[in-house]
Amino acid sequence: MIQHRSILKVADNSGAKRLMVIQVFGGSKRKFGFIGDILNCVVKEAAPNAQVKHSEIVKVVLVRSRKEYKRTDGSYIRFSDNAGVLIDNIKDKNPRGTRIFGPIAKEVKDKGFAKIASMAPEVV
Repeated sequence: MIQHRSILKVADNSGAKRLMVIQVFGGSKRKFGFIGDILNCVVKEAAPNAQVKHSEIVKVVLVRSRKEYKRTDGSYIRFSDNAGVLIDNIKDKNPRGTRIFGPIAKEVKDKGFAKIASMAPEVV
């Protein structure tokens, strides 16, 4: 459960290291984002010679969340950190990086981010 001003780690090699959420897409009354949701974030920390710069506004897909998420089969999924993957735009859903680090939830693949799921080392 991610909300405005939450800090995220970056799970790809785009060059950003830390992100801060400034908007959760999905309606004006939407307060929280869950796994597989698209967020608008600002880069708070970035590598020096990266394609993403400090204070740049980016679109991000949430791939890991510390708050447990209930699946349709009744089980719960929870991770040890909050992490996201930078994407080009909402329509294409292509990641900006070329590698994904750490496991991602299968809800990300179910919501149409198949390329992110195929690049990940593990889909849980």
